[in-house]
Amino acid sequence: MSVWQSSLKAAMSHLDQSGMIRSLKVRESPNAPVVTLNGQEKLAFCSNDYLGLSYHPELIAALNEGTKLYGTGSGASSLISGHTSIHAELELRLASIQSLHIPNVGASYISTGFMANIAVITALATLGNISIYSDALNHASIIDAIRLAKASSQATCFVYQHANYEELHQLLTMDPNPLKLIVSDGVFSMDGDIVDLPQLLVISKEFDALLYIDDAHGFGVLGNSGHGILEHFNIQANNLIYMGTLGKSAGIAGAFVVAEQAWIDWLIQKARAIIYSTAPPPNLAFALLKSIDLITGDEGALRRKQLNSLIEYWTTHARFTKWQAVLSQTAIQPLIIGSNLDVLKVSEQLSKANLWVPAIRPPTVPVNTGRLRIALNALHETTHLEMLIDRLKAIQ
Repeated sequence: MSVWQSSLKAAMSHLDQSGMIRSLKVRESPNAPVVTLNGQEKLAFCSNDYLGLSYHPELIAALNEGTKLYGTGSGASSLISGHTSIHAELELRLASIQSLHIPNVGASYISTGFMANIAVITALATLGNISIYSDALNHASIIDAIRLAKASSQATCFVYQHANYEELHQLLTMDPNPLKLIVSDGVFSMDGDIVDLPQLLVISKEFDALLYIDDAHGFGVLGNSGHGILEHFNIQANNLIYMGTLGKSAGIAGAFVVAEQAWIDWLIQKARAIIYSTAPPPNLAFALLKSIDLITGDEGALRRKQLNSLIEYWTTHARFTKWQAVLSQTAIQPLIIGSNLDVLKVSEQLSKANLWVPAIRPPTVPVNTGRLRIALNALHETTHLEMLIDRLKAIQ
């Protein structure tokens, strides 16, 4: 056995003993409330497809039509093989959605939310020795983007306690650097709470800071028309860069960045994740136009209404004696169990009852806060929540 193999074996053994082993489960069915997983049918509470659009017949038809019109791949980065007309049309549509909130708005469609965060934060870091202020519970993609920015520039990072805006204000007060960037999730992915965006905006303007919001879990579900967190708070700002994802509530794939056109132009110059990455397939862009129609139309409104009724039902009835239900206004409803082994045990017991709620463990969440991340979907029914609550009460 080589040194590499010995190191790998020891590391895997350590993960196993710590209850940290992760394994893939094969799903043989569409992404729906009821799925076939490893050959067994289970009621699932784990998908970020909050509006249940990922196998909507109109999106399937649009994807097929887009494939006939544009093919299956882009061939290269848009700077090399050309920016297709359907990509440009999608970006115009995405920009128009946020035009009430950001002046002189432009948009860029990017392959994933992870890549979008890397693109924006590293491109901003090329402007000088920037100071980045990051919420402690920001997504891993933001953390990695900041690490990359620090490695490739003179950027520095200050992490403030989750939603502690007084601490953020104090940190900013002590920083003489004129180039300040505040970065935050819009909806925090493991807790489900919504950032106090009006408060962040006040702070950012006081210190002439740029504000970057990752609205991965807000776009499609927040706001009367599903436009996201800016609509939810009715925000108007000229110092804000907004990112939304298209593989969650939009039901397809990709992400987009919306900001004043000058920032979009800078991304094209300096965002390596855009310059050196093959553009997303054009058939996806075509189908996403239909997805946006659904999100912003009557069907989207009905699905958000159903989702909100499920959120209300869960927050009213999810009462447990042994575990802490972290109740939120969003589709993300965490149930904190505790240790890695305990949360794995509860998840396994649910699985035996044909309920699929994966265990979430460190480093995704802090140590000893292992949890079930219960994700609600507009296609769930109240009876589905009753089944989950009853089984959890029987297990605890």
